[in-house]
Amino acid sequence: QVQLVESGGGLVQAGDSLRLSCTVSGRPFITTTMAWFRQAPGKERDVVARVSWVGFNTYYSDSVKGRFTISRDNAKNTVYLQMNSLKPDDTAVYYCAGSTSPAPSRDQYAYWGQGTQVTVSS
Repeated sequence: QVQLVESGGGLVQAGDSLRLSCTVSGRPFITTTMAWFRQAPGKERDVVARVSWVGFNTYYSDSVKGRFTISRDNAKNTVYLQMNSLKPDDTAVYYCAGSTSPAPSRDQYAYWGQGTQVTVSS
């Protein structure tokens, strides 16, 4: 069993920064790839960033490229999402997710956190 717990969300103003954390427990190394998704009201849940536990492969959606950075601390079984220059359009519930696939599609994430709310005011 794998458990993911997110933290770090909150209410900020446009231009501010936030760092989200996702700690993986249980059997963390069963996952190959970790990702952050977000879901705004009335919209689909979309991937924001993705990183592998081994190596330095990362992926960013176009909407966050250059502003967000995903990283991991293998010793702490924790994945981070540093979010800079936040915009109101970044307002969403952010979810941490884990997959056993090295290049997963959205449907291949078997493990999910409970989500953390990020609200960016203008």
